[in-house]
Amino acid sequence: MTEKMTEILYIDCFSGISGDMMLAALIDAGIDILFLKNELEKININGYEIESEKIKRAEVSATKFKVTIKEKQPLRTYSDIINLIKNSKIDEKAKQNALSIFEIIASAEAKVHQIEKDKVHFHEIGAVDSIIDIVGTAICMAKLGIDDVYCSSIPLGSGFIKTMHGILPVPAPATMEILKDVPVYSGNLNFEATTPTGAAIVKNYVKHFGSIPLMKIKNIGFGSGSNEDLKIPDLLRIVFGQLLESEHAPLEMQKNQDINCDNLIMLSTNIDDISAEIIGYLIDRLFKEDIADAWTEPIFMKKNRQAVKINVLCKPEDEIKICNLLFSETSTLGIRRQAIQRYSLNREIVILKLPYGEIKVKVAYKDGKVITYSPEYESCKILAQKTGKPIKDIYNDALCKFKVSCDHGLEDYMLR
Repeated sequence: MTEKMTEILYIDCFSGISGDMMLAALIDAGIDILFLKNELEKININGYEIESEKIKRAEVSATKFKVTIKEKQPLRTYSDIINLIKNSKIDEKAKQNALSIFEIIASAEAKVHQIEKDKVHFHEIGAVDSIIDIVGTAICMAKLGIDDVYCSSIPLGSGFIKTMHGILPVPAPATMEILKDVPVYSGNLNFEATTPTGAAIVKNYVKHFGSIPLMKIKNIGFGSGSNEDLKIPDLLRIVFGQLLESEHAPLEMQKNQDINCDNLIMLSTNIDDISAEIIGYLIDRLFKEDIADAWTEPIFMKKNRQAVKINVLCKPEDEIKICNLLFSETSTLGIRRQAIQRYSLNREIVILKLPYGEIKVKVAYKDGKVITYSPEYESCKILAQKTGKPIKDIYNDALCKFKVSCDHGLEDYMLR
């Protein structure tokens, strides 16, 4: 039986991202405009036309997407838009993603303008063209059958824009709110490179940020923006294809249900002016952020200075948060980043009842058998403080009791 390949999309935002650029790139990558029109007709909105055309930006062929309003449209609130989408007959997956994107934008707008989300009136989002951009993107993404989405860091742009709320700085406040915990930079672009709609599309779909992963390219799409006089082309590039096997566990590992392969980020930094007390505090602080692991290594830096190397393993979506923590809690000026994969065994926590209290034991399995186990330190420490017994005795008692428990079955001890 052939293994299902992971279909991925990489969004290359070298000139920012907006809703119309994303939809144009998807059309350029192969989505039929007639299919899109037929799907959009399932939403109860009239008085508009959509079209796409091939253009060139810096001699690169791209697609420009345009919505033309033919009839006066009502002012729509967030609640109005949600009802329109919910009552439509579009694909269910597309419907849920469109609802999610609008929820992201409405929540951001409500927060920055201090109004109730359900009563948000915003021309930029309530207008037909933005509804088409968001719902159309959701329809196209569902059509492509994307399993995972990767993205470059997001350029924000600079300057000022005119909105219904007056003149606002770039990036717009709602855009900044949406892009919390997302890697961003200014990009030295003197215009609104990333709009709230573009930011919300990224926030909804993207799980991984960074360079393009190892993949087999099937198609490429370029969506054009409206700026023609830029030093770089005002384009959004998407790359559609299959993630290659080396980005996953090897095939034999994929078939082994006891062994997991986790995609993680390793962050490391060398510091020669930090005290032992601060290191101890930092490691404790890091583990409160639900990281995979953290540790230190003694090293020698330039001029034979004795120093410490701090290493952190975290999920890709948490790396910006962890970087910010390292920058704020230490004197480091730079952090190295490496995408890695980690094999891990399935594990469970077992509760053992000792004569003087309960202990948690971490148990790992392979091929249906227990292959390693270890009492939880914090559990032993609490019981030692409570009973006054030496922690080493509690640790040894737990190991002995667990071995006996293995011989009689673990069912009565599992923490459910």
